[in-house]
Amino acid sequence: MIITKTIPFTKEEIEQLKEVFDVYIKTVIDIENKICSAGMDRHFEGEEILLKQGSKQSNIWGGGVDLETSVVDYNSFINIRPDDNNTSNEIQDATIREKYEELTKFFFKEIYE
Repeated sequence: MIITKTIPFTKEEIEQLKEVFDVYIKTVIDIENKICSAGMDRHFEGEEILLKQGSKQSNIWGGGVDLETSVVDYNSFINIRPDDNNTSNEIQDATIREKYEELTKFFFKEIYE
C-alpha cells in the first residue's frame, strides 16, 4: 500500500506501510514541498505519484527507513541524476541528505519519539 501525505504517518498507517518489506519502508520525498510517498515496492512508483501531483524532479529523492534500527537510508535508483549532480544511488549532497533525514523523521515521528 502506498500512502502519500504532507503530515506525519499515524501508527496505523505505519503498520499498513510495513506490508511490503515488514521492517523497512521505502520512501520518496519532495524535499521542497514536504510531501512523502511511502510503502512502495519500487521507488519509481512513489516518484510517479509525486510528479503527477506537480512535484519537480529535482526536488524528489528516494530512500527509506529501517524500523528495527530507525536508520534513515538514502539509497534509490531514482537518485541517479547527473543533471542534478548526483551520479550515485546514494543522495550525495549533504544539504539534501540533511533535508531528507529531517523530513523522514518528521513523517515517521511515531518511531522516533
